Amino acid sequence: MNKKLNTALFILGASVLNVFLMVILMTIGLALLSLVIPKNISPTIASALFILTFLLSVAGSFFAYHKGIKFLANKINMDKYFHPIFNSRKK
Repeated sequence: MNKKLNTALFILGASVLNVFLMVILMTIGLALLSLVIPKNISPTIASALFILTFLLSVAGSFFAYHKGIKFLANKINMDKYFHPIFNSRKK
């Protein structure tokens, strides 16, 4: 496999993993919310808590993705296996 194919597969796999992690975090957050909040809560508050849970799951998945990529970059030489996505402006 060449560098461009490696890069494309890595981006595809990392994106799928990031979305999967976000769904898992969202499910856990909503499960915890359903245990804590009462059944007769205001729809406005329920909507706000749902949006907050969504935003926290996006932030959590981004944080985990960032840490995972940083760990991977320290373990392997990315330049050896992957094609650069963005070219340097300085020449």
